Amino acid sequence: MFSKVLIANRGEIACRIIKTARRMGIATVAVYSDADRDALHVEMADEAVHIGPPPAAQSYLQIEKIIEACRKTGADAVHPGYGFLSEREAFARALEEAGIIFVGPNPRAIAAMGDKIESKKAAAAAGVSTVPGHLGIIEDSAAAIRIAEEIGYPVMIKASAGGGGKGMRIAYSSAEVEEGFRLARSEAKASFGDDRVFIEKFIVEPRHIEIQVLGDKHGNVIHLGERECSIQRRNQKVIEEAPSPLLDAETRALMGAQAVALAKAVNYDSAGTVEFVAGQDKSFYFLEMNTRLQVEHPVTELVTGIDLVEQMFRVAAGEKLALKQSDIRLSGWAVESRVYAEDPLRNFLPSIGRLTQYRPPAERREKGITVRNDTGVFEGGEISLHYDPMIAKLCTHAPTRAGAIAAMSDALDGFAIEGIRHNIPFLSALMQHERWKEGRLSTAFIAEEFPGGFSISPPQGVVADRLAAVATAIDHIQNQRKRGISGQMVGRPVEFERRRVAMLGDTSFTVEVDEARGEMQVTFLTPEGAPERLVTLTSDWKPGQPVWSGRIHGEPVSMLVRAIPNGVVLAHRGTAADIRIYTQREAELARLMPVKSSSALTTALLCPMPGLVRAIEVAEGQEVKAGEALCVVEAMKMENVLRAERDATVKKIRVKPGDTLAVDAVIMDFA
Repeated sequence: MFSKVLIANRGEIACRIIKTARRMGIATVAVYSDADRDALHVEMADEAVHIGPPPAAQSYLQIEKIIEACRKTGADAVHPGYGFLSEREAFARALEEAGIIFVGPNPRAIAAMGDKIESKKAAAAAGVSTVPGHLGIIEDSAAAIRIAEEIGYPVMIKASAGGGGKGMRIAYSSAEVEEGFRLARSEAKASFGDDRVFIEKFIVEPRHIEIQVLGDKHGNVIHLGERECSIQRRNQKVIEEAPSPLLDAETRALMGAQAVALAKAVNYDSAGTVEFVAGQDKSFYFLEMNTRLQVEHPVTELVTGIDLVEQMFRVAAGEKLALKQSDIRLSGWAVESRVYAEDPLRNFLPSIGRLTQYRPPAERREKGITVRNDTGVFEGGEISLHYDPMIAKLCTHAPTRAGAIAAMSDALDGFAIEGIRHNIPFLSALMQHERWKEGRLSTAFIAEEFPGGFSISPPQGVVADRLAAVATAIDHIQNQRKRGISGQMVGRPVEFERRRVAMLGDTSFTVEVDEARGEMQVTFLTPEGAPERLVTLTSDWKPGQPVWSGRIHGEPVSMLVRAIPNGVVLAHRGTAADIRIYTQREAELARLMPVKSSSALTTALLCPMPGLVRAIEVAEGQEVKAGEALCVVEAMKMENVLRAERDATVKKIRVKPGDTLAVDAVIMDFA
């Protein structure tokens, strides 16, 4: 086993690799750009080396800088993580020539499988079923349109060197092929330094299922079962699980055998993933092979009990696999939610800034439930516009799928983040979705179930009662605290009214609160003042804590808490509400208060997220139609086309390509 490993990556995956290296007694070296000088992976590693400015092309993608960092620190191995240089044959060869061990597959396997076009050719040659498509180089948009029409719409345009949803577009017409081809090439060039793309048939109602393989340098290859990754948005995975609710044992064995056969055909000797597109009838076709560790590897680790990073280290050091296929047993069910810095209420636009609060749920393993949080950030740290917007990967494991989903719901309810926008409300709502719970999935799930985008649903029924009761209990605790403030004027003690009004928007509840035998009792009253239903709560929550955790009717419950005037904002089970607690007289007066409304600014195009202006598609004085492209803004490695919302004339353009914009910055004015 080598003594020191350099992690050629950043963020949560760098932290994840460091944890296993530390457990194995391997010293670690981090590399970092100017933007990551204070990052968590830099703090965790034994040593750290600066490698350049924030853009990845000038730092994390610089092979010579990585090798020089190895020489400087004496690192005898490099783990690439995922993304960046992880699937570059040139990187693996450069390390080999420098006498440094690459913790990944051999360069020949990367060449055969890492390139999406070459991998399909190799799979076809090996007799593996593949999706119909054009695997050659496509020179221009005219050729792309001709090929797409030969294959038949819809088609998928994909970056040859791609991954993580970058450089990928679905097209249903020639116009969409033309635009998608241009954007896919541009994104591929920016993200991977390679603008080649290919086109293949897009399978309607497909499921994305992948097989984890593991090989050594002695010809042994096994698979560790499958992961279902069908819950995607813009081709970016959002939720993954293992095993898949679609597959039976027979189909799993067939997919696993194909994956192993393909890996053996290219002498694969590390952890890798063979991806398939599956039909609802359990038919499946080879898509591509990722010659690296996957983002979603934790769900496989949780159901198999195997540390994939440790296996990569051991294989890279020349050890034989200690596991045989017959040793692999899938136990229970695991779910992973990707927590992103993006605003689900504004079409998931990226969000950057400082994490003024970052309190993930506690990692634990008890009573058959595991909660795991892989992260690369910390409270007070900053989310940069230069890299992927992932904040954390929250994972749960339980004996059953329903148990893993319930555990995930609880964990998301207890995940507090402030300072930036994030997608936890969306993830929480997904966990409550009946179609998700039933396992009726496809890669179009989000587009079909949220066609108009995501909005937070108001609480109803039992959830509304829970929120009103907790808000009332919080108000009661704060009133008790006020009574205990020292230095108050002497005289008759202040008596707070037992009867309160909890207002959730247009809905109000009249309640009474009492304490008895260590629990709080909130009684909901009828309009006539008669007791209607009782909610009992126990909690050790204290003012200022971002998460209320306790029991309601004996059942464990968590919800996020944020103070507002006369009340709190509570988020629970994918819903959220501003809840204000008043006395009855205060409630009467509050109902008379005018509501301030803001009119939307329609005479200007505002930048919906912090980003870099890539292109201006119009000129001053030009008439534009609704839906026409106005400009392209890049944020977190994704190019976003901003379009006209209505017919208008461009009056003044206030920015130019290359400008860095803040959120809501004015890009252009309309006449």
